[in-house]
Amino acid sequence: MSIRDQVRTFVEENFILHGSEAALKDADSLMDTGRVDSTGVLALVAYVEETFDVEVGDDELVPENFDSIDRIVRFLEQKQKETAA
Repeated sequence: MSIRDQVRTFVEENFILHGSEAALKDADSLMDTGRVDSTGVLALVAYVEETFDVEVGDDELVPENFDSIDRIVRFLEQKQKETAA
């Protein structure tokens, strides 16, 4: 299963979309759609750290890294490149 598929499955299974029942797109903001709140971000970070064996620094806890499935995937791919280097 790809990183994208794993992240999407986690989000869909753990965070209910409030309001609209529209399908979540990979580029959709998890916060703006109401899918994830600040507590949910912490759960998401814990999942990412445990599942993908990465450490998320305080300076990395920003929307640019965790506000959409696309951004999470890019963040994880970058972390894997750093680890491999």
